[in-house]
Amino acid sequence: MTFLDNFMTRATLAGLGVALAAAPLGCFVVWRRMAYFGDATAHASILGVALALSFNVSIFAGVLAVALIMATTVSTLSGRGYAMDTLLGVMAHSALAFGLVAVSFLQGVRIDLMAYLFGDILAVGRADLVVIWGGAVLVVGLVAWRWSALLTATLNPDLAYASGIDPKREQMVLTLALALVVAVAIKVVGVLLIAAMLIVPPAAARPFARTPEAMAVIAGLIGAVSVLGGLQGALIFDTPTGPTIVCLAALLFLAISLGANLRHALSGAGEN
Repeated sequence: MTFLDNFMTRATLAGLGVALAAAPLGCFVVWRRMAYFGDATAHASILGVALALSFNVSIFAGVLAVALIMATTVSTLSGRGYAMDTLLGVMAHSALAFGLVAVSFLQGVRIDLMAYLFGDILAVGRADLVVIWGGAVLVVGLVAWRWSALLTATLNPDLAYASGIDPKREQMVLTLALALVVAVAIKVVGVLLIAAMLIVPPAAARPFARTPEAMAVIAGLIGAVSVLGGLQGALIFDTPTGPTIVCLAALLFLAISLGANLRHALSGAGEN
């Protein structure tokens, strides 16, 4: 029996890979207030699943292609007279609906729709681990390579232009990274909860962080704790694993937020 023969070991490695990929990218999603953008890209991925099964290609390739098309389309249309929240609402729910309808037309293909909607981390295989960690390394490498430019473009587009940085190019870098995260995370937490793994750990990390780099690292640690605790919780309480991971991340966010507010209240009372 080898190290990877244990399904819990594979599930743990898969979850940690997604936490690693989602943490730095999620920080930019929070800073740029792109939560709905991530949601729209994730919802579109179910259409990628249907297309991949129809054309007998890799699920990862199908999801990546559709997620990239969706993210690029939203980025392109956002500056052309469309209100961003309206555009994202239309695109996200339309893509999810078309994906679900497309899946229903598949003939002779057995598909566990719940596994794609909410994840099936316990069914992760060796090939899935290669895809997840390969995607995670690509995302972290891409964000690390463009970190300074992405930060400048996020903080002040005018300063970015003055520094020779094209904010639109950096937006496309984030778009590509987001599509990669969606493609690797669909097996772990599913279409409907991918955005939560992007948003909740960085939001929980914010009170602890003094620098952007620290926030990304702390978000990764919170994501990892959520994965490890969520897996154990799902095993003990016999609950769905993907949602349990997100529930633990949400509880950590709540506890950290309450702790930060209490600390501010006590420091304010001390000053008075």
